[in-house]
Amino acid sequence: MKLNNTLLVPTDFSDVCHNAIDYAVKVAKDIGFKVVIYHVINKDTHALFKGQGEIGTAVASKLQNIIDEFKLQFDVEMEFMYESGSIFDLIHAKAEETGANMIILGTHGKKGMQHLMGSYALKVITQSQVPTVVVQKKKFGGINNILFPINSFTEARQKVGYASAIATRFGSTIHIYKERVSDAGQASRIEIIAKQIAEEFNKLGVKYTINSSEKGGESAKKLVEYAVETGMDMVAIVTEPQLGTNYFNLGPWNEKIMFNEAQIPVMCINPVQQGFIYFDL
Repeated sequence: MKLNNTLLVPTDFSDVCHNAIDYAVKVAKDIGFKVVIYHVINKDTHALFKGQGEIGTAVASKLQNIIDEFKLQFDVEMEFMYESGSIFDLIHAKAEETGANMIILGTHGKKGMQHLMGSYALKVITQSQVPTVVVQKKKFGGINNILFPINSFTEARQKVGYASAIATRFGSTIHIYKERVSDAGQASRIEIIAKQIAEEFNKLGVKYTINSSEKGGESAKKLVEYAVETGMDMVAIVTEPQLGTNYFNLGPWNEKIMFNEAQIPVMCINPVQQGFIYFDL
């Protein structure tokens, strides 16, 4: 897959998707990327534009108006695309067609995402060849601090290249966050992984800190609380491979982070897909 310095933003014309476009435009401005706004026409589109003439013309006009709005404020290359069908079936092909480095996905939470993308909404993320950044209503305020969780059930080392690329572009500090566990074997594994990741960040010249969670309590909740207390701008998580397949899962822990009540943007990574790593900034 050839990457073209592009951010792909699906929209259903809701406020939260408008915020996702705003987020993408501000990121693109800082790193010199192009933004592609993408709408898939479905029954909701027909209801939204009822009485406004031919549906394709109405959608194109709306998308162009959105671009015009942002172009008044930001010198960013922007383009719109639309087609009819199911966004679940089409978005990955569109990401490949545009050479998107990243998908910026606006959501009102899990139920809101399911409304936008259907009952298989989470598979839009878990089957993506590029990282998906899930944003809610919180406005873009830079990417100065990235939270990098390490626990006993994620392959955190797979996030190094992705987080490093963003940190290099934005001058961010990555905050390694180790989960405290009572099992000695798991604790040893976490310490080894943290050391390996720190060594890689040193090689890459990436700024980082190493922190540990408090003992006890629900780990996802504590992680989000820590992110709020320390002013994190993004959380990087990695999905889990389904053994014997090329697909990935989002477990309960991932979902609690992704749809966190603090509305901190979350970068979801499927780092290895058929033996290749599909990400660069």
